[in-house]
Amino acid sequence: MHSKGFEKTWEYIFLLCSLISVFSIIVICYFIFKNGVPFILQTGIAKFLMGTDWKPTASPPSFGILPMIVGSVYVTIGSIIVGVPIGVLTAVFMAFYCPSRLYKILKPAVNLMAGIPSIIYGFFGLMVFVPMVRGWWGGTGMTVFTASVLLGIMILPTIIGLSESSLRSVPTSYYQGSVALGATHERSLMRVVVPAAKSGILAAIILGIGRSIGETMAVIMIAGNQPIVPESIKMGTRTMTANIVLEMAYASGAHREALIATGVVLFIFILLINLVFNVVKRRMD
Repeated sequence: MHSKGFEKTWEYIFLLCSLISVFSIIVICYFIFKNGVPFILQTGIAKFLMGTDWKPTASPPSFGILPMIVGSVYVTIGSIIVGVPIGVLTAVFMAFYCPSRLYKILKPAVNLMAGIPSIIYGFFGLMVFVPMVRGWWGGTGMTVFTASVLLGIMILPTIIGLSESSLRSVPTSYYQGSVALGATHERSLMRVVVPAAKSGILAAIILGIGRSIGETMAVIMIAGNQPIVPESIKMGTRTMTANIVLEMAYASGAHREALIATGVVLFIFILLINLVFNVVKRRMD
């Protein structure tokens, strides 16, 4: 009886924690949408989303966030191109090829990368990547390309850690069965083990993209912060998160509502990405 009561107590504790998490999400959604959606409807959805002029202090002010939307999309896609292949292949190496001595060094290094503050990554990009890009293409060196490479590096710990755990959770019988049928070690891994772990790898990619979209400080330092639609990866840009952080401190009135509305668009943007990945995941299963 005592054991059952103890288990029931912990069951209620777990339920309470779950409800707190759900309630927190509901409160966040309510605050963001309550303060942002009325401004979008008042300004006009097309004018707000497709407008190319962001001049909140002009008379009359203009609140078009298309440059920030395009900048966020470009930087996110760039970080995916850089981070996902490197992250997944590194996870495969650590799970199946890495010598034990090297693994004892590599694993803590990856974990350490996850704990480095984003501002440190920003300083690194500012001192290393920006001068390199400036030497290649001229200008300031603060470009879409620079931000994409840095964010691709920043999402590596998330992708590597979760992908490796997913790969290690695949039953060894999958690999042994493939080898028994005559497949090579590499073919067994890439054609059997990796596809079997695709659910966890997709989850790792989603979390990595979430960090890439939500990153602010590092992007502010190296992306150029120009509220214009970038025509190439050699131009500077401003993401939605950077736009909010840069101007929220002194914003008031319609300007502040426009920034909160930008947060609404960012929130919907992340939800759509998760929805697309869930659809892809179901079709692959």
